[in-house]
Amino acid sequence: MKRGFFTIMSAQFFSSLADNAIFIAAIELLRAGGAPDWQRAALVPMFALFYVILAPFVGAFADALPKGKVMFVSNAIKVIGCLMMLFGSHPLMAYAIVGLGAAAYSPAKYGILTELLPPSQLVKANGWIEGLTIGSIILGVLLGGQLVGHAISDRLLSIDLPFVDTGIDTPAEGAIAVLVVIYAIAAWINTRIPDTGVPMRPMPKNTLALLPDFWRCNSRLWNDRLGQISLSTTTLFWGVSGNLRYIVLAWAAAALGYSTTQASSLVGVVAIGTAVGAVIASLRMKLDMATRVMPLGIAMGLLVIGMNFIDSVWVAAPFLILLGGLGGFLVVPMNALLQHRGHNLMGAGRSIAVQNFNEQACILGLGAFYSLSTGLGLSAFAAITAFGVVVAGFMFVIQRWHQHNCRVHTDEVEHLLEIARNDHTH
Repeated sequence: MKRGFFTIMSAQFFSSLADNAIFIAAIELLRAGGAPDWQRAALVPMFALFYVILAPFVGAFADALPKGKVMFVSNAIKVIGCLMMLFGSHPLMAYAIVGLGAAAYSPAKYGILTELLPPSQLVKANGWIEGLTIGSIILGVLLGGQLVGHAISDRLLSIDLPFVDTGIDTPAEGAIAVLVVIYAIAAWINTRIPDTGVPMRPMPKNTLALLPDFWRCNSRLWNDRLGQISLSTTTLFWGVSGNLRYIVLAWAAAALGYSTTQASSLVGVVAIGTAVGAVIASLRMKLDMATRVMPLGIAMGLLVIGMNFIDSVWVAAPFLILLGGLGGFLVVPMNALLQHRGHNLMGAGRSIAVQNFNEQACILGLGAFYSLSTGLGLSAFAAITAFGVVVAGFMFVIQRWHQHNCRVHTDEVEHLLEIARNDHTH
């Protein structure tokens, strides 16, 4: 791996660490303020909001500037969102601004991999960066849980700056103040990312002209016989995974009677399994083998339903590790295949923006459904069952779709797999 890859990894670690800790802090901020349950559930779709709205623009933005600079600006926007949360804005609105920063960050984060590395190292690079991201998720949710817990929050709130009234009076506000510093560290590391030397693609003078271009890119990826399968699989995986993060918290409170601090550790347990699955996939899978992992998605959906029958943390921990492991092994090769097809069809930044649009639209849709269900009185157990059925059912449909492509468009699918096979070996 090139030296710049490890700088990217470091920046990604700190940015993702804060992204996951701020989610826990925002939940606690709403809970302490007496907000209804549906608002806590609404944090997930609010984070996804700008991913969907700005999808036609952020990919072109990532391709128009050095990606290290794009990542720096994105982390600065996340800091603004945190400061809004600290100084009186509604947590849902402020958290949406953090999501705006994340939306701008993602095309640059993944797009720079295809600029820096040859196709033969994409699966391995994805395994490393997904594994590191999952590691930061584990530490991030644990950090967020601990920062809002009594042991650390009491120490944070006891810090008194002379002649300065910070207005930070609650555990959640103390946690958010710490996370501002972590985002600042990530932004500084972004300034150390080397220029890859890839020519920039300037933004058009009329930014609305990007809308038909984005639609063409979206259509091109959905019409590609391998792109459509990898895109639909990753879209469904992240749609469910993004919401499962909150559902595990709600399930832990309902089934085990856990507090926010205690429940956050179980979200980390899922992430441990995902990290293990991601690393194993990066070592064992090749680009042309990616479509073979689809049955794991069906199994993952059935396991989600199995959460309803668990009422002991000793059973829950290994179960959630297995659940996460299947997801990690599923998403790494599919992500790599999707990046490979997108890079060949339209360029790295635009393809990642299309991917983000579809995945975040799925997160937003499922999150809105869950938030509405909570508002109407549906239990956490019923929501878990619905999510499991959705995942298993749609993964079955996607698998049959790929089998249909292999039968009806045999020559085209074989040609695309041969391209992936050749690129993987060079």
